[in-house]
Amino acid sequence: MTVERPFDFLNENVDKTVLVRLKGKKELRGKLKAFDVHMNIVLDEAEELEEGKVISKVGSMLVRGDNIVFISP
Repeated sequence: MTVERPFDFLNENVDKTVLVRLKGKKELRGKLKAFDVHMNIVLDEAEELEEGKVISKVGSMLVRGDNIVFISP
């Protein structure tokens, strides 16, 4: 599948593990379960990372889109 729009990328990665960088350099990793037009996302099995290492397991969470710097597969 060719990614032509940002939502194509998100659709392609639903139910897959993604890395999310937030403002303030916080990083999260988890399964992308859902998203909306504001790029609010729902992660399942979410973990908070620091320097690539898990510092806490969060579980399910909603991340507000305006806090997201990037999402990577």
